[in-house]
Amino acid sequence: MLTYENKIILAPMVRIGTLPMRLLALRYGADVVYTEELIDWKFLRSKRRFNDILNTIDFIDQTDGTVVFRTCSKETDKVVLQLGTCDAERALKVAKMVEKDVAAIDINMGCPKEFSIKGGMGVALLEQTDKACAILKTLVDNLSIPVTCKIRIFETVEKSLSVVEKLVGTGIKAIAIHGRTRNERPQHAVHTDIIRYIAEKIHIPVIANGGSKEIEKYKDIFKFKEMTGCTSVMLARAAEWNCSIFRKEGLLPMDTVIKEYLKLAVDYDNSPSNTKYCIQNILRDLQETPRGRKFLECQTLDQICAIWDLEQYCQEKQSQYQKMGIQGRWQVTPDSLEPPLKKQKADSVCIDDAIKMKVCFIRANFNDLSLPKSQLHTWASKNGYKLPIYETQQIEKLFRTILSFNGKKYTSTFWEKNKKFAEQGAALVCLHHLGVLSEKELVKLGSIIK
Repeated sequence: MLTYENKIILAPMVRIGTLPMRLLALRYGADVVYTEELIDWKFLRSKRRFNDILNTIDFIDQTDGTVVFRTCSKETDKVVLQLGTCDAERALKVAKMVEKDVAAIDINMGCPKEFSIKGGMGVALLEQTDKACAILKTLVDNLSIPVTCKIRIFETVEKSLSVVEKLVGTGIKAIAIHGRTRNERPQHAVHTDIIRYIAEKIHIPVIANGGSKEIEKYKDIFKFKEMTGCTSVMLARAAEWNCSIFRKEGLLPMDTVIKEYLKLAVDYDNSPSNTKYCIQNILRDLQETPRGRKFLECQTLDQICAIWDLEQYCQEKQSQYQKMGIQGRWQVTPDSLEPPLKKQKADSVCIDDAIKMKVCFIRANFNDLSLPKSQLHTWASKNGYKLPIYETQQIEKLFRTILSFNGKKYTSTFWEKNKKFAEQGAALVCLHHLGVLSEKELVKLGSIIK
């Protein structure tokens, strides 16, 4: 069972704490890694699936086929799932879904962001200690794995300790304390004195958090640990900027960290948008350099990888996965989800006589004048044809458009995330059939995976 004494931990960070970054942190020396905060209601509409291509456990959103949570055996005994919740019953349902796949469950009581507070989650729970305690007690009493929570301090040490003692009374195994109040942000000094006071007063491990401003190298972690009097330290921004902060041997060059991260992102079929976001937070000010601006234009994994000379690695791995029959976002259809989606907001559209092609529309690869629909309408006007007609089918959060033009129908077999994208995808199919866009151009745009 996971213990919390003398640990160096990757903190939960939205959009950062996905599988590739967690594995990289473990590779560099982190003892425990937290997932990003995962919201209970979103998790509850997912279904567990073993991915035999990636050797991962995937929880797939049954409304749109996206991956809610992905994990693997390399982290099973070290990964803590952080849950965003304000309801004990929902929290327990989610915890039971993942109980065999993670080392522990953590309840987020420290996020000060508006979306969490409005939902009664995050730091809002600290204002409702009875509810917070009920959630923790429900989990502690019904799970076989440890339960913890992560909080922020109050304005006074007395109020902070009072709330912590109530939370500890539920039977949690550890508590992570971010040494800032609800309204304080990273630019404010961390209150190490309050963390230390609490750590001296309670009997369970306290994990100190909020010291990234003072942590620039590995040995600084232990200075922060000593300042706070805690048994363990949790790193957020310091790890986000350079994950090799966990290395006893010292920091690695930024490009080395990015390359190692990118290989993991490719190996585990991480989404391009999430991969890009993580690298943006490593580059920071360097996004304004020529290479940084070139990177910001990237929309696909192979485009990103090309910046760091990993394009061939990415293309070969993706091709291998396609041949093995990987089930990713590219393969999502209403029938592929379990149970097959039934809710539909449009009459069924017959596509038997349509010209079909599997292409996806990536908005950032087009300006307003070069959008596929704009190109098609311009071509139609120049050649004396009536403008195309678009008919869109929606099933839950998946969309497909049948485009009728000059007596023929066109559609993409890739189900898009909204109506506008579906119409643009169908226009791409038509433009290719008309010879306006070649297959090579569509591959370059990331609209086709070869």
